[in-house]
Amino acid sequence: MMTSLAELLERTAAQHSHLCPRQILGVRLGLLGLRALGFAGAPENKRLLVITESDGCFADGLSAATGCTVGHRTLRVEDYGKTAAVFVDTATGQAMRVAPAADIREKAYAYAPGEPRHYLAQMQAYQVMPDEEMFIVRPVALTTPVAELISRPGVRVNCELCGEEIINEREVRLNGLTLCRACAGDAYYQACAPVDGFRIPVCLE
Repeated sequence: MMTSLAELLERTAAQHSHLCPRQILGVRLGLLGLRALGFAGAPENKRLLVITESDGCFADGLSAATGCTVGHRTLRVEDYGKTAAVFVDTATGQAMRVAPAADIREKAYAYAPGEPRHYLAQMQAYQVMPDEEMFIVRPVALTTPVAELISRPGVRVNCELCGEEIINEREVRLNGLTLCRACAGDAYYQACAPVDGFRIPVCLE
């Protein structure tokens, strides 16, 4: 049974001690994503995988609506800086992407008459606007198979350069070596060297 919008908004607001337009957008978009895959409510047994294209309040709204979390490995963040998400039925592989309509902010004013302030107009409108005016829904094909995204429990190897453990089959095979992504050249940080006698790192020039 689908939880009411009011209950879901209360749930996500409790995480932030306030409610904002992006949380509402996340909840509404999450509910629509469930329906787009034919789910009457948040499915169990990790049947649903949600890939959010931004983090923050929007992602928390998605989580409240779908029950998917990073900790359960049912919510993934691919940070494109977009308030959009892909919903994947892990049993069938069907995937649907839901994104806000390009003119959603302009449309909001028609649903918040008498409210000239952008923020408050969006707060009101996003709770009552019809889905068809708020969102674009389209089927998509994942470039990485669902099985690879989810991986298998208990699979671990060690990087042959840094020695650190790699889980979830995220290792990279390069020039005959098994490497972590950082050692394979796909690092999001700069390698540093420890200071003599301390464990305080100094970045290498």
